[in-house]
This record gives sequence, C-alpha cells and structure tokens, in this order.
Amino acid sequence: MAVNVQDTALALEKMIRESAEYNQLKEEYARVFEEEATKNLFNNFRNIQLQLQEKQMTGQPISEEEVQEAQKVVAIVQQNPTIVKLMEAEQRMSSLIAEVNKIVMRPLEEMYSTQMN
Repeated sequence: MAVNVQDTALALEKMIRESAEYNQLKEEYARVFEEEATKNLFNNFRNIQLQLQEKQMTGQPISEEEVQEAQKVVAIVQQNPTIVKLMEAEQRMSSLIAEVNKIVMRPLEEMYSTQMN
C-alpha cells in the first residue's frame, strides 16, 4: 500500500488546527487586538522584530540605538499581561511544531547517522 505523504501532511495540518495549543494561540491573538493600545504595542513590537531579523538575514549591522530601542519595547511588552499570554501560547505552539518536526525528520537523521558510522 502506497503512502501519500501529502495527504498525511494535510491530515496533520487539520489536527494542528484542532489542537488545544493552536486554539489557545488564536484566542490570545484575538485578545491582543481587542484593545487599541495593546494592538499598537504588539504591532510596534512585531515591526521591530521583523526589521532586526531582516537585517540579520541580509548581514546588515544592527546599531546600538536599534538594540536599545528593541530592549525598551521588549520591557514594555513584558509588562502587558495580554501580550505575555500570547507569547506564552506562541511558545507552546512552537514547542509542538518543533516536536512534530523532530519526528518528521527522524528518517533522514537515522539515514545520515548510519552512513556516518
């Protein structure tokens, strides 16, 4: 019997969408956007994150001012319980995805490790 990996991946996607971790993340994300001040703070935080990531990926230097600004925004974000709950839910979702990725990559890791010995 042939296994259709794409069908299995689509089934996994459905299971992820139905998971407690994903649904909690969706709820926390929606809460962030219920209040204008929290939404603005979160958007500012995300924009700074994305700008710094883009610079890192393209090899551009990050100035001391950018680092200090990012640290200030992070300190403010960590004071906002709504955003903190979102970040905690993101971490749980990230852990789930990392665990799934580890399982999915196991055949390749085993193949390469046996060839190396």
